[in-house]
Amino acid sequence: MKALIIKKPWIDLILDGKKIWEIRGSNTKIRGEIEIIQSGSGLVVGKCEIRDCIKLSLNEYKDNLDKHCIKKITELPYNKTYAWVITNCKRYEIPRPYKHPRGAIIWVNLGNNT
Repeated sequence: MKALIIKKPWIDLILDGKKIWEIRGSNTKIRGEIEIIQSGSGLVVGKCEIRDCIKLSLNEYKDNLDKHCIKKITELPYNKTYAWVITNCKRYEIPRPYKHPRGAIIWVNLGNNT
């Protein structure tokens, strides 16, 4: 299974159901259930589903604060800015450790890493 690496405070907002758009500078074709890794922790802390990926204009970015929870907006954060649409999030009661592969920044394949 794939796992997405997310930093605090965003990971908590996602797992609490308050943030349903993860803003990234690249498109993703991945859909369905993934797990979520808290950046720098060495732990898989939850799971969710990626339902869609939407390329955003500055106006769309500004008009959807309630979905991405980024408060100070003057420009797009990336040359090409995408909203990865996230649903069905669940925080694990007991996070589990994994071995972080060298160079992994966005995704980790968890097949043999947990």
